[in-house]
Amino acid sequence: MSEISTRELRTNLAKYLDAAEAGEQVIILRDGTPAAALVPLSVVEAVDHAEDELLAREAAARENSGEKVYTMAEVLADIFAEGRE
Repeated sequence: MSEISTRELRTNLAKYLDAAEAGEQVIILRDGTPAAALVPLSVVEAVDHAEDELLAREAAARENSGEKVYTMAEVLADIFAEGRE
């Protein structure tokens, strides 16, 4: 994992995009402080998948406990109904 300044990123963006596509993680520093990361898309997809799994497990646990669970359709209908009032 490398650390680069925003200036270095601006100057060599294509180089760091290639590095990320190749699997490298690049930390972007702003005034010497970590501000962001350039990571392979597979990392982002894995995090999204893990988050979806966690939310599904939490929903299943709530449903199994007898707690009222709302479908996305119910939530959206409620949101749009509020907008019409």
